[in-house]
Amino acid sequence: MSAELEVYQRQSFGQRLGLGRRVGLLVVDFVNGFNDPALFGGGNIGPAIERTVDLLDTCRRMGLPIAFTRIVFEADGSDHNLFVAKVPALGGLTESALPSQIVPQLRPRPGELVVRKRLPSAFFGTDLAAWFTAKGIDTLLIVGCTTSGCVRASVLDALCHGFRPIVVSDCVGDRALRPHDANLFDLGQKYADLMERDDAIKALVTHRREQVT
Repeated sequence: MSAELEVYQRQSFGQRLGLGRRVGLLVVDFVNGFNDPALFGGGNIGPAIERTVDLLDTCRRMGLPIAFTRIVFEADGSDHNLFVAKVPALGGLTESALPSQIVPQLRPRPGELVVRKRLPSAFFGTDLAAWFTAKGIDTLLIVGCTTSGCVRASVLDALCHGFRPIVVSDCVGDRALRPHDANLFDLGQKYADLMERDDAIKALVTHRREQVT
C-alpha cells in the first residue's frame, strides 16, 4: 500500500456506496469533437468510447434509463459564458456542428434523453436530476469525458443531488493520462465508487437477479 493511500484509509476515505434500488446510465460528452485529437480529444478517450459500447448495450437490454450530454452553444454566440472565455474553441460546438454530435457508436435511441449543456456539469442548469428522479433512479453509472473535467463535475453534482455515483473507470477518458489517473483516484476516495466495465456489467446482472428473487 502506498503512503498516500494509507493516509486516505486512515482518515476513513474510500468507503463503498454500492448499488441502490434502481440504476441509470449517464454518458457525458462522448461527441465527435472529444474523439478527435485535433479538436478536444486525445489520450484514452477513443478506447473509453469503444469500451462503452457493450455497457450501453447491456443497459439497453435491461431497460435502464439512459441519458447523454452534449455541449451546445448558439451559433451567434449569444449564450457564450466564462467556459467559452476560458476555452474559446468550445464556442464552435453548436447544435448542427459535426463535432457536437454524439459519436456514431453510441448514438441515442428514441426514449433516451439528450441533455444540452453549456457548463461542465451535466446537472447544472438542466433538468437531468428531475428526469432521473422521476424514473426512480438512485444510482448512476457514469461514463464519458473528460475524467478531469465534465465527468468530474457531473460526479460531484450527482452526489450533491443524492445519487450514488459509480464511475466506470475504463469507460471514462481524458486527453492526458496524468489528470485522468489523478482524478480517478480522487473521485474514488471522496465522491464515487469505481468499477471497471466488466465488473459493472456483472454487478448489474446480479442486482437484477436479486430484485427478481
